[in-house]
Amino acid sequence: MKTFKRSKAIGFFDEDFRLSKLTQLGDPLARLNAGIDFEIFRTVLMEKLTIEPKGKGGRRPYDYVLMFKILILQRYYNISDDQAEYQICDRLSFMRFLGLTLADDVPDSKTIWNFRERVTDLDLAEVLFELFIKELTKLNLIIHEGKIIDASFVEVPKQRNSREENKAIKEGNIPADWQNTSHKLAQKDTDARWTKKNDVSYFGYKNHAKCDEKSKLLTGYSVTNAAVHDSQEAEDLLTKEDEQQPFYADSAYVGAELNNTLINTKKVIPLVIEKGYKNKPLTEQQKTNNKEKSKIRVRVEHVFGFIENSMSGSFIRSIGIKRATTIIGLMNLTYNLFRKIQIA
Repeated sequence: MKTFKRSKAIGFFDEDFRLSKLTQLGDPLARLNAGIDFEIFRTVLMEKLTIEPKGKGGRRPYDYVLMFKILILQRYYNISDDQAEYQICDRLSFMRFLGLTLADDVPDSKTIWNFRERVTDLDLAEVLFELFIKELTKLNLIIHEGKIIDASFVEVPKQRNSREENKAIKEGNIPADWQNTSHKLAQKDTDARWTKKNDVSYFGYKNHAKCDEKSKLLTGYSVTNAAVHDSQEAEDLLTKEDEQQPFYADSAYVGAELNNTLINTKKVIPLVIEKGYKNKPLTEQQKTNNKEKSKIRVRVEHVFGFIENSMSGSFIRSIGIKRATTIIGLMNLTYNLFRKIQIA
């Protein structure tokens, strides 16, 4: 039995009609383009990335803002370089977001990889993150009435190493047979670490994030391997602008020494979730206080929930903490871009 479909001749405005339909269906990239002026990043990108040509010949580089927006696409949809090239060619919504038409050239996967490598070498992700924080501050979207800090695992592909190899890596050494095999060494992540939480093992890194209490915008972050305890990054994440503000965190940040540092050095007001101990359970007053603190502290979980669900998860495909720091920084920046258009 034959099946039929409604068909008509291709018209001049069919692409516009299809894009209009995508907008009606809630294209998140259309909302992002409408709510964010990506030109604010152009000056920094041009200053940091522009290289004087060695001669008159050669192909002109792709627009830096275009390439930066491709990195944002990758973080929102959590796609590889090859998939980014394919999806840009395939999807009208991606082309519209990037300002491309069917007649324009699309950067290939190697070009995307090379651009991100340059961003990594220059530690540019953190610069772009801080630049956007300044823009958010100008718009009065960061309230500065309290900060929340928490950490989330960012996993990478698991390494199939022997016990002896893992022992050497943990001690900060590179196994001898890897040093003689450059191709193998290039595929081994010696910075990532294993850790266990609630009987679940993780391999990779941690995204230590500082969140504004009212707006749920991220105002700072740091990246470590997964084995670093959450509380070790709290002191570095809190800055002078956080002084005299409440500081919320879960029970992982409990400790007399850390508490004294927060009060005396960082001058914040610690409102950390308390925990009970053997033969010393929480009092009813402590339980009540914890419930009140948790109502605010839980807001940082909404940040990680958006990254895990709306941004297709935080699993990344990179080797080494330097590359991971760039990708996680772009991940946090991408969250802030979408959070801005939610609340502005």
